Amino acid sequence: MNISGTMMLLLGFDLIVGAIIGFYLRKKLIEGNQANVEAQGRQIIENALHEAEQAKKEILLQAKEEAYQAKKEAEKEIKASRYEIKDEQRRIDRKLDEVQDELDDLKKSASALNSREEKLVTREQGVARHEKEMDALIEEQRYKLEKISGIGRDEAKEQLMASIESEARMDAAKRLSFIENEMKLEADRKGKNILALAMARYAGDYVAGKTVSMVPLPNDEMKGRIIGREGRNIRAIEAATGIDIIIDDTPEAVILSGFNPVRREIARLALLQLISDGRIHPARIEEVVAKVTEDLEVEIKEAGEQATFDVGAHGMHVDLINLIGRLKYRTSYGQNILQHSLEVAFLCGVMAAELGLDVKKAKRTGLLHDVGKAVDHEVEGSHAIIGRDLAKKYGEPEDIVYAIGAHHEDQPPKSVLDVLVQAADALSGARPGARKEMLQSYVKRLEDLEKIANSFEGVEKSYAIQAGRDLRIIVDSKKVRDDEATLMSRDIAKNIEEQLTYPGQIRVTVIRETRAVEYAK
Repeated sequence: MNISGTMMLLLGFDLIVGAIIGFYLRKKLIEGNQANVEAQGRQIIENALHEAEQAKKEILLQAKEEAYQAKKEAEKEIKASRYEIKDEQRRIDRKLDEVQDELDDLKKSASALNSREEKLVTREQGVARHEKEMDALIEEQRYKLEKISGIGRDEAKEQLMASIESEARMDAAKRLSFIENEMKLEADRKGKNILALAMARYAGDYVAGKTVSMVPLPNDEMKGRIIGREGRNIRAIEAATGIDIIIDDTPEAVILSGFNPVRREIARLALLQLISDGRIHPARIEEVVAKVTEDLEVEIKEAGEQATFDVGAHGMHVDLINLIGRLKYRTSYGQNILQHSLEVAFLCGVMAAELGLDVKKAKRTGLLHDVGKAVDHEVEGSHAIIGRDLAKKYGEPEDIVYAIGAHHEDQPPKSVLDVLVQAADALSGARPGARKEMLQSYVKRLEDLEKIANSFEGVEKSYAIQAGRDLRIIVDSKKVRDDEATLMSRDIAKNIEEQLTYPGQIRVTVIRETRAVEYAK
């Protein structure tokens, strides 16, 4: 073995010996520390046991003290409860004494009631005995009365009931008549107040239009230029506008005649423009008429929009607005229909406000009530029914549609709105100065109406009222029965249709009544 190997072996041996020595040293050290730890642990345990014993003694002392205090409190409460129980016992004893006294009183009262009951029983027996005797006497008297009068009991009862019923019916009829008259007077008074208020609050402009248009000329030579060579110009104007041009001896003027007021206005404006321009020939006539028609359509639309704006009728169909604008060129007895419709709308609004109704709906209905007149020259039928159909077609509410159709009673009114439009229409058309009519023809028409009514047998009196729109006929109830009154109204209406010429329609009302009058003396 070489020296380096020997050195390595010695070094390894030293390391092993060092490790063994270190192990034994650590073991001794650990054993010494363990003994110290065990001694300290025993000391801690002894201290803890001592402290626990001390704490136990303190807790026991505290528990005994608390138990003593609780016992004292309990004894005090028990003592107070005993006093309360004694007081309650004394109150109960007093109450028992009172109850016993009341019980004694009740026994005395019961004894008195028993005695009184015995007396009542005895008296009832006596009364029952007397009732039997009275029944026997009544039956005997009834038999004698029946024998004397010759009428049985049931028959007499029926006669008495009939007499009482008759008197009750008469009293009820008098009372009902009084109430009806009172209600009519009150309703008439309130209605007149509302109408007067509506008329006083409305102050609209009045515009009258002419039924025939007249075009002024600068000179009479212009008539020849209007006629043209072999009449070609006048024929072109009439063909383009649908209006007849009347050229007569009227100095410096021509007359336009036609049923359609819009076409007549187109012809008037076109002719004025042609006269001003000076170029009058068929091609120019067609050009001017087309231009005037376009301008007039715009003006009609603007007039309708302005009317709906003034009334506050928003959301209306555009075709319905155009129809309202066409009313600007429609007149009835000189009264402009658009102005009349606006007037009716405002009157409806005032009266609706007084009655607590929908003011906007009333105004809308008033504005649309005569919309049928915009096309009544083109469509057959009453303007009220035409207007009703147009309003329904363009989506107006059902109650407005019905009110339009009922404003001349082509259909019976069903709501307050229907009657409201009728009243406003009558106010606007019948007020002084609203419509023009010759006095002689007006009076003659009223006389003819009454004459036709008086020609029927059984008619006592007849009255043409509401400017000749309503004919009231009073007949003799002894000569005319109810069913005959219905036939008479129909026959009179038919005779009026055959013999007279009149605007709108006339309502014929036959009145038959029986009056029972008695005097109390």
